Amino acid sequence: MLLTIMPVLGVDLLFDQRQLALQRLESGRNSPAREAKSVSACHDPHKLCSRRLTVRADVVPNRHAISIPELRRAQNGWTARALAPKNGATSAQVGCETQSRPEERFCLPSPRSRNAILAAAGVGLAGIGALKVAKDKKTAPRGFDLVDAPVPGSPEFGRLLESLTGSPVRRGNRVEVLRNGDQIFPPMVEAIRSAQDNIDFSTYIYWTGGPTIAAFGDALVERASAGVEVSILLDAVGSAAKMDRKLVERLREAGAMVEWFRAPHWYSLNKANNRLHRRLLIVDGSVGFTGGVGVGEEWTGDAQDPDHWRETHLRVEGPAVRDLLGGFQESWAEATQRILTGAHLPDISGIEDGIDVQVTRSSATKGSTDIEELFYSAIVGARERLWVTTAFFVPPDAFVDALCASAGRGVDVRILVNGPHIDKELLRRAAQRSYDRLLRGGVRIFEYQRTMLHAKTLMVDGAWASIGSNNFSNRSLALNSELSFSLSGERIVAELEEHFRDDLETSNEFDLDSWKNRPLRKRAVERATSLIRDQF
Repeated sequence: MLLTIMPVLGVDLLFDQRQLALQRLESGRNSPAREAKSVSACHDPHKLCSRRLTVRADVVPNRHAISIPELRRAQNGWTARALAPKNGATSAQVGCETQSRPEERFCLPSPRSRNAILAAAGVGLAGIGALKVAKDKKTAPRGFDLVDAPVPGSPEFGRLLESLTGSPVRRGNRVEVLRNGDQIFPPMVEAIRSAQDNIDFSTYIYWTGGPTIAAFGDALVERASAGVEVSILLDAVGSAAKMDRKLVERLREAGAMVEWFRAPHWYSLNKANNRLHRRLLIVDGSVGFTGGVGVGEEWTGDAQDPDHWRETHLRVEGPAVRDLLGGFQESWAEATQRILTGAHLPDISGIEDGIDVQVTRSSATKGSTDIEELFYSAIVGARERLWVTTAFFVPPDAFVDALCASAGRGVDVRILVNGPHIDKELLRRAAQRSYDRLLRGGVRIFEYQRTMLHAKTLMVDGAWASIGSNNFSNRSLALNSELSFSLSGERIVAELEEHFRDDLETSNEFDLDSWKNRPLRKRAVERATSLIRDQF
């Protein structure tokens, strides 16, 4: 992913300079020549902006210069053509004075210089990207030596997770499973509208949509206008391209704080491949939502057709909400240098008939992430059945071995993944690279046929489950900031297992004999993905 954004960064730098120059020139189109002044950098999440830029609005002979019409064309086309002054032209132009102080100079480069700059930048950035990919491959999950693994759902397993991940066992929580958009968005919007003091919301994806998605945004705007503290954190890669910029303006005008997480900058390229994938909504510090849902038209409806996706989300009340807020706080503090206190952290008592919960969050800050350790421990600890639903299944080799080992000792291991409606076909092919080993090891694999499958659940022995933002892939296990919500409650797990069985009714199971006879072209594509599997 890093390599795909690199060519854009160098172009953005030049494009931004032209944009600032155009704004400066337009403001002084009819004014006489005057001293240059600084122009502040912009704050667009997709632009690398210079900190100080000087523009002169006078005629400079014998220098490359660009007129306002040319700047407009450059703005629209992302390229510029250097023009020589025409017959002592008197229109405002951008140029360089040989006598001006260095800090006052600003020259748009000639085509030859611009190409050289872009070539050098491209080589340098490609080198950085190659090193980053190599590092990610080197630090891909390798598994653990776990002897006498406790059974997920047991007190021993809870203590193991607490010692490994620092996730305390929170007792007395009320958890409601929300299946697909028709069940997910109404309670989320209701919670937003009921907010009295604060709303904290983060997501990887916030796209456009119809009435349901509009109602979500309108509720945030209304509460911000009413004086509620609304804090919104959006991943700059996942949301920026498709989000309605007018909604961002409305939110900010209403008083909401809208921030972008890790917008691409040259000085933070080392973090550009590590994204905010957590989906969190916390209202007044006492009601929370988490899971896999994004805000977009694709998540509305009831998975009734390929235009409406299959999803699982949770509504939470009880002490575990504070841990959801912790997941928001971590990313919010990085993006804004602000820490939320006061009414964001109310005293929350346990609910009498509530269930035990552990919230595990992970960031790419060490050799292995907490969610990697959580998943591996659950797989090794399974005794009877291990059922996985995931949008993207590109397991590292260590996890393929662990899944086969579980099946080999008699555990019913089933993996439900995307079929023909996946939104990233390359990931589907990358997943199939490991199918031969899994099928030979006794793991059963199913492809969902109705629509895009975006749910992310892991269920063990009918007693424990994990629902979250993380897929079963190296990107979720080792690269992104994710959050997993683990619970021990037979009623909730039984409901999730019922959903799993329903989804299998509209899925096709892979057969080992048929799989061995797949066409050579498919085998070639699978092998080709091995070089970049760790980026998925």
